[in-house]
Amino acid sequence: MKITALTTYLVAPRWCFLKVETDEGVTGWGEPVIEGRAHTVAAAVAELADYLVGKDPMTIEAHWQTLTKGGFYRGGPILSSAIAGIDQALWDITGKALGVPVWQLLGGAVRDRVRMYSWIGGDRPDDVAAAAVEKQQQGFTAIKMNGSAELELIDTPRATRAIADRVAAVRDACGDEFDIAVDFHGRLSLPMARRVLPLLEPYLPFFVEEPLVPECSDQLGEITRSTSIPIATGERLFSRWDFKNVLRSGVAVVQPDLSHAGGISEVRRIAAMAETYDVALAPHCPLGPIALAASLQVGFASPNLLIQEQSLGIHYNAGSDLLDYLVDRDVFTYRDGYVSRLDGPGLGIEVDETAVRRAAEVGHRWRNPVWTRKDGSLAEW
Repeated sequence: MKITALTTYLVAPRWCFLKVETDEGVTGWGEPVIEGRAHTVAAAVAELADYLVGKDPMTIEAHWQTLTKGGFYRGGPILSSAIAGIDQALWDITGKALGVPVWQLLGGAVRDRVRMYSWIGGDRPDDVAAAAVEKQQQGFTAIKMNGSAELELIDTPRATRAIADRVAAVRDACGDEFDIAVDFHGRLSLPMARRVLPLLEPYLPFFVEEPLVPECSDQLGEITRSTSIPIATGERLFSRWDFKNVLRSGVAVVQPDLSHAGGISEVRRIAAMAETYDVALAPHCPLGPIALAASLQVGFASPNLLIQEQSLGIHYNAGSDLLDYLVDRDVFTYRDGYVSRLDGPGLGIEVDETAVRRAAEVGHRWRNPVWTRKDGSLAEW
């Protein structure tokens, strides 16, 4: 079996899908994308196709090594995301060719279902209590919310207390059998983190995500040593080497993204590294159905999986949503906050290629917001 073509499709709301074809008719799908840079990642996939066409799709590790290291310049979000989508598609092809799900190829399943969480509140969180109750009534046992909108480097007591008040409102509304993850998108400076986290401790967050930007990962140890709240990070780290020092900092949860951090092959290794530090895995995935399926394949085979993010109904998905590109939408049916094991071959989903092609005729040019502070300087989004 040989690879014959790689085709990318930019589809709403902000995703990029990849179809890898072979001369034996076995097709694999991946999701290579950086949110807001989808065209750039698609161009990188097209360049990498020069190497892949004519190769055996089932020698996945050999291709991963060549694609990541054979071009002299390595790593970074664009290249790692392009390779991630390719890697997903090659695992999909291999599983389909052998008639088994990817989790079987990774050593077999260690669980029957995976716990999921849902997003509430949007980028500028508001009325989070009512939104959390709605998710709880839908059966979810955990949500994630942004802790704040844009912040000053050291913000006012009012802005600081407002963060704690929002978390308190969710805790009061949903009770103690419900988990609340709080994402900061790197919006806290180190002094603001020291100010905010003690105020959140009484509400026992599930974890606090990305309190600092990834460039300041060397300071995470100062945070983990000063709070009882589990600290999570990793959506903007792209390889096991990026995670090496982070794992030594005392974080509780790592969040590699299956569409950014080298795909199934690399995230499986990151998960194993994290396990040696007694650190849990919670893959980042505010993306489409292919990325979610790839995440779940790793999750079913990883002993240290904590929970899985998913994008159904997330505020970024205006106009299109997670299930719109699937033939069988029931594969991601959530029951009591869990999704059952995907037992189909490959990634365990069937992509609706007609819907993909139709959406790609329109495409998208999604860009993240650019925020500024009161003085006009750039704020973290």
